[in-house]
Amino acid sequence: QVHVVESGGGVVQVGGSLRLACVAYGRTFSSAGMGWFRQAPGKEREFVTAISWSGPSTYIADSVKGRFTISRDNAKNTVYLQMNSLKPEDTAVYYCASRKPYGSNWYDAASYDYWGQGTQVIVSS
Repeated sequence: QVHVVESGGGVVQVGGSLRLACVAYGRTFSSAGMGWFRQAPGKEREFVTAISWSGPSTYIADSVKGRFTISRDNAKNTVYLQMNSLKPEDTAVYYCASRKPYGSNWYDAASYDYWGQGTQVIVSS
């Protein structure tokens, strides 16, 4: 079992920045890494970015490439999402999730087994 807690959301102006954090508690050694998803009003949940504990390997959606950066601190079982140049379309609830220890797909929500409750990001114009 892995308990996932994300934090750092809030309200920010267009062009501003936020840094989200996600801490995984429990048997993190059973996880391949962590990922970020988001769900905006009226839209489906979408993949944002992910990182493996080993390697590391990173994965990122085209919609945020060049603006968002994922990083991790293995000793703290923590991953971070640095969000820069925020746009109104980035407004969403952001979810952190623990990646299953097997499989090759990092972009599908079905590849993640433990989820945080989400943190709200609002980009105002």
